[in-house]
Amino acid sequence: MNTAELLVQCLENEGVEYVFGLPGEENLHVLEALKHSSVQFITTRHEQGAAFMADVYGRLTGKAGVCLSTLGPGATNLMTGVADANLDRAPLVAITGQVGTDRMHIESHQYLDLVAMFAPVTKWNKQIVRPSITPEVVRKAFKLAQSEKPGAVHIDLPENIAAMLVEGKPLHKHNVEKTYASFASIRSAAAIISQAVNPIILVGNGAIRAQASDAVTQFATQLNMPVANTFMGKGVIPYTHPLALWAVGLQQRDFITCGFDNTDLVIAIGYDLIEFSPKRWNPDGKIPIVHIAATPAEIDSSYIPNVEVVGDISDSLYEILKVADRQGKSNPYAISLRSNIRGDYEQYSNDGDFPIKPQKLIYDLRQVMGPEDIVISDVGAHKMWIARHYHCYSPNTCIISNGFAAMGIAIPGAIAAKLVYPDRKVVAATGDGGFMMNCQELETALRVGTAFVTLIFNDGGYGLIEWKQENQFGKGNSSFVHFGNPDFVKFAESMGLKGYRVESATDLVPILKEALAQDVPAVIDCPVDYRENIRFTQKAGELNCAL
Repeated sequence: MNTAELLVQCLENEGVEYVFGLPGEENLHVLEALKHSSVQFITTRHEQGAAFMADVYGRLTGKAGVCLSTLGPGATNLMTGVADANLDRAPLVAITGQVGTDRMHIESHQYLDLVAMFAPVTKWNKQIVRPSITPEVVRKAFKLAQSEKPGAVHIDLPENIAAMLVEGKPLHKHNVEKTYASFASIRSAAAIISQAVNPIILVGNGAIRAQASDAVTQFATQLNMPVANTFMGKGVIPYTHPLALWAVGLQQRDFITCGFDNTDLVIAIGYDLIEFSPKRWNPDGKIPIVHIAATPAEIDSSYIPNVEVVGDISDSLYEILKVADRQGKSNPYAISLRSNIRGDYEQYSNDGDFPIKPQKLIYDLRQVMGPEDIVISDVGAHKMWIARHYHCYSPNTCIISNGFAAMGIAIPGAIAAKLVYPDRKVVAATGDGGFMMNCQELETALRVGTAFVTLIFNDGGYGLIEWKQENQFGKGNSSFVHFGNPDFVKFAESMGLKGYRVESATDLVPILKEALAQDVPAVIDCPVDYRENIRFTQKAGELNCAL
């Protein structure tokens, strides 16, 4: 067999279901090998879309998603999605075609040093320079991509190496044993937690990756401590739980900010600094911290833990529970914030204004979606409102990119979500700006049979940037953020999809229900009133956190 065929055998050995990508001259041998493989190749309309699909597949499954491009412009197109996976801690393996090794030493058509180019956006990358090393490179790539903290890796395959004959076979996979925290760190953490008067739990995506949702919920319940989650930690504890304080991470002050202002201990569980900077909740570095995670804490002047409990998260929490004693203790102030948070959420349930307020739009979306259904959020002003107002019963039912935070992820991500969970309802929630960045992948969605709904928050501009401009320079002082849009309904219909337009506040729920029942992808154009952005900023500025 040739090297490309051995590479594909190695992918099969790793349990790869899909490779997302585009065909190119320099990856012809890989494509030919895939044609005779159990791995399904999904042809996308842009390499960025392919990388985003692999990104979200990896985040939902814990198994590395795989994307493929040719060299040069194909590889540069792939980079944004690869970088997104790396900073969102999603396992991904990117494979690029490359010129033959016989012309790398000279100026050559479409040639770039892809190993050097991908190095800053991956955990590890390597060019296959000899056919015989292929099994080692592939096994190492998947092991590193899926190891905590997971991320992206890159394999570069020159076309002449791909065509060379080789003898070999995939390497045996072995399970990596869990690591457990030391008893000393368990006892120290338990002592600090037992003594705290107003503790608060901050839970992040690491707890989802560790499948520690049940342990976190039991830990919080038994010790009677309130829980805030990062954008990427949604659903670790059900939002209906009486100790759930919902999401933290907005740049503006919010009710949950008051909980951090008045705490004497933060228990950070699976928290990643890249999700939400500790400088925003611990600017002076004075709040004591207990760090509970699979890996040691990163270095930050505002995040210097008193104790680091490093090991399997669930095991660590259960062990702390055995020795911690908070009998009769709680954090009444933080828990009291829940009534304010819920009241703010519920007040929009019957709002009839049009264009629709983002709070109402998201409230209605939550009512239509089931507990296990999935929302994939794009990046923009709507992301902030989804983070604040779309609440989850279980992990990985609201996917928000908040590490790299790349626009254009929602539609490709929804394709991946529907492939992983074909029986669940999936909604790609996007602004009109993000929609136009990867809307071409709706043709991919139709072709591969992934019927989901794209819900467009339509404001005719880059709403998040306008929000930031007006925060910085005053209301009405935005610039360079407005644009025109196509008729989104006709756009959808031209591709063989279903198209809908919301024309009143009462339209959204019935349209959502009808769109989700279709057997083809559907697009909903929903005008949104982003005057709420500045109103929220003004309200946040007046927030009083006095005990």
